[in-house]
Amino acid sequence: MGTETRNGARSESEQGRDYGAEFTAGKTDNAYDIETLIKEYGNDVLRTAYSFVRDRDAAQDLFQEAFIKANYNLDKFRGDSSIKTWLIRITVNVCKDYLKSAYQKKVVPMTQIEEDSLRYEDDYEQIENADRDEQIRRAVNTLPDNYREVVLCIYYRDMSVADTSAALGVPEGTVKSRLSRAREVLKSKLEGRL
Repeated sequence: MGTETRNGARSESEQGRDYGAEFTAGKTDNAYDIETLIKEYGNDVLRTAYSFVRDRDAAQDLFQEAFIKANYNLDKFRGDSSIKTWLIRITVNVCKDYLKSAYQKKVVPMTQIEEDSLRYEDDYEQIENADRDEQIRRAVNTLPDNYREVVLCIYYRDMSVADTSAALGVPEGTVKSRLSRAREVLKSKLEGRL
């Protein structure tokens, strides 16, 4: 893809290069491009996976699987959406497959329990906030898949309606209506609890 010096550093002309434009144009050198993708979008992919499975180890496995699939299919990227949206879509699909798998349904991950002592008044507020956040997370996780996916993309991944539409492969109007319905369901589930 480019020239490297003996020590492996990129030349000055490559340092300011816009690799996103190369992805859109379809010019790829998979070994180098996947590294660039991981550097640029790895955190987004990992956070998306974690928001679906709520398990750090599983999220890391799904992160790897998503990038393996992306690397394998990089030459098929058409540029209809941004590379980030394409990666998030792959991640969402990998997570859906994982959650549907028989293994996931039979194996219950063990959680680590830690006891903390309350030392300051702020600790109570932090616990209350954490409790509220946990109630919201639980309520979101009980939503039907099509509502939960939209909520995770919009609120947890800070994606736009257009990006969510592209990532999930549904029209923007469908994203808006699912989001509206999800809000109604969450409001009724959380009313009086928060």
